[in-house]
This record gives sequence, structure tokens and C-alpha cells, in this order.
Amino acid sequence: MSKDSNSRNDTNATIVTTDQGHIERPKNLLNAISDIQQFYVIEKEGQDIPCEFLTIERTLDFFKIGIKSGFHEGLALALLMPFISFYMLPFILKEPDTFTKILFGSLPYMVLVVNTLLCSYVSRYYVGNITRKSINSLFGGRIMSLITKAFLIYVFYLVLYRISTPERVWELSQYISKNLGLNPKSLYYGYLKIKPYLVPVATESAVLMVVGAVVPYGMVYSLDIWNRYKSKRNERIISAK
Repeated sequence: MSKDSNSRNDTNATIVTTDQGHIERPKNLLNAISDIQQFYVIEKEGQDIPCEFLTIERTLDFFKIGIKSGFHEGLALALLMPFISFYMLPFILKEPDTFTKILFGSLPYMVLVVNTLLCSYVSRYYVGNITRKSINSLFGGRIMSLITKAFLIYVFYLVLYRISTPERVWELSQYISKNLGLNPKSLYYGYLKIKPYLVPVATESAVLMVVGAVVPYGMVYSLDIWNRYKSKRNERIISAK
């Protein structure tokens, strides 16, 4: 009776396949998180998965997805931030109230915030060899991409601010007005109106991107330290008895 029961338990146990050719490669951030969840379930049940199960190719897949995620977040920010901060708020809405400023000012950061929350959610799965390796690769690619993008955005607006002398702005305004039929004085004074905000907005964007990159890492290692502390404390309690 017990032998039959043991055989049934062995039959129903989770099986890890080592045939990498039949494992579907993750295509985006959600796919990567789903794979990490599956690794977590397997390792949490106590099944020992060799480190070699996650090959270099699969590790690079997670790293590339992290880079793509950071690139898309930075791209959305780079495109929406100047439109909202330097066009919508000063020229369309003109004198918006505090709620409108917060609402429109947060739009460029929505993709960054959502993906940061998703990555922070993954931190709870940082338990076994495979999940640790997967999460480190995913977060490593994302943090590298976001920090690089933050640096480029800050440098771009800093250089733009420094080269935007009144003479150059006026020459550019005249050139644009000739080709697009716009009023050069409106362009000139409009740009000088937003020029003082170039570096502050760029600094804010760069800082938030760095924070969005670092927060998931911080949560992962904080939870890992806490879990190790609890494990050692429980071992001391058991040994004391």
C-alpha cells in the first residue's frame, strides 16, 4: 500500500526537462516574469535544479529582455517628457492647477512606474539558484539600459541649455519660420520661456529613471537578507531546544 502511494507521489512530482530546444524563449517582460514564477514553484517544492539548466543562451535572453524593457521605458519618457513639460503645460494648458500639473506631469513616467512595480513584484521569487540567476540577468539588463538612457537624457538637455544663446535661438527661429511659415518672434520668446526648465526637468527625469532601475534590486536584496536572517533565527531556536 505504501509502495503504491510512493510510486504515485513520484509520478505526480514536478519534472524539469533539460531539453532546451523545446523550451519557449521569453519574448517580453511578462514572459520573463512568468518563467521566473515557474522556476520559483519548482524550487520552492524542494526539487534541485542544477545551475547549468539555465544555459548562457537563456541567461542572455533574460538580460536582453531587461535591456529592451529599459529601452522602451526610456524611449517613452524621452518622447513624452518634452511634449508634456515644454509644450502642453506652458503653452496649451498655460496656467493649470496643481492636480492637472500632477496628472499630465506623471504621464511620461507611467511605463517606467508599471515596469518598476512588476520587477519589484518579482523580488519575492528570489529564493533558488535558477530564480536568482534569472532575476539577476533580467534586472542587470534593465538597470544598465535605464542608467545609460538617464545619462544620455541629462547630457542632451544640459548641452542644449548651454548652447542655447539668444543669438543662436533667434537664428534657429528665423530658419524654422522660413520653412514652416511660423512667427519667428513667437518661437524665440517661446523657447526662452522654457529654457530655464530644461536642466531641472532633465535632472528630475534622470533621477526617477535611476530610482526605477535601483528600487527592484534594493527590494530583492532586502528581502533576501531578511529571509536569511529568519532562516538563521529559526535554526538557532530549533538548536536551542
